[in-house]
Amino acid sequence: MSQNQNIGFIGLGTMGAPMAKQILKKGFSLFVYDICHEAMEPLLEAGAKKAKSIRDIAETCNIIITMLPDTPDVKKVLLGENGVIEYAKKGTTVIDMSTISPSVTEEIAEKLEKKGINMLDAPVSGGPKMAEEGNLSIMVGGQKEVFEKCLPILECMGKTIVYMGSHGSGQIVKLCNQIICVLNIQAICEALSLARSKNIDLPKVIEALKGGAAGSWMMENMAPRIIKGDASAGFKIRLQVKDIRLALELAEKEKVPLPATSLVKNLYLEAMAHGEENNGNQALFRVYERLTGRSLKYGGD
Repeated sequence: MSQNQNIGFIGLGTMGAPMAKQILKKGFSLFVYDICHEAMEPLLEAGAKKAKSIRDIAETCNIIITMLPDTPDVKKVLLGENGVIEYAKKGTTVIDMSTISPSVTEEIAEKLEKKGINMLDAPVSGGPKMAEEGNLSIMVGGQKEVFEKCLPILECMGKTIVYMGSHGSGQIVKLCNQIICVLNIQAICEALSLARSKNIDLPKVIEALKGGAAGSWMMENMAPRIIKGDASAGFKIRLQVKDIRLALELAEKEKVPLPATSLVKNLYLEAMAHGEENNGNQALFRVYERLTGRSLKYGGD
């Protein structure tokens, strides 16, 4: 793919901003837009061009990337009044990297294709740090030839890029990813709670477990934050609850029981009931602190 192509990036939040910056670093011409104009400033300073609106992106760019919080946001930007569908040229490709409903993804792709606009669903996993390094995992749905054409752009942002199949399949795999992530966090919280009940040295617990069969990315990255009492947001609880809801909706439609996922959703809802919706998803540990009456902060009460 020629680096002379204009790429538009809509949505410069915690993940979108570092992802867009990686595209800039590889020398592509990038136009950026966010409803929060302040979010554009770091990208403009790094060399991106400022778009005045979604229409401006749609009329100017051959490739349009969206990284937005939820299904309604993506649908509004792509299909709504003054959205991409109204102004994009035939042959434009939309790459939605948000995590949204697989069925709505199929609906959006169908409507865009009727206007001659291609679409890929390409949600990501890895968090802000991996986004900053360009090492995300990207799971992609859509037409294979469109995927192959856009691969150089995806490679700016991701290290593991896997073509999954037809429209919506990338979103389905991302929901599978989220199931494993939340159950992993839950398991870590339960294990640390049990160890804490007998006053076992929690840093040593983590050291022992991460080197064996219980080792995981979550054990390596989230367990240390838990015992530091660090609830700060990388990926917010309210967004995690949204992702779990989407997984459970798909499971209900397909008659697939997900009992553990249903349980962890309720635990996250308990966190939200205590005003923790904007904490990081590892802040599930605070639910276990309330359940056990013991702090998981090492050296805490």
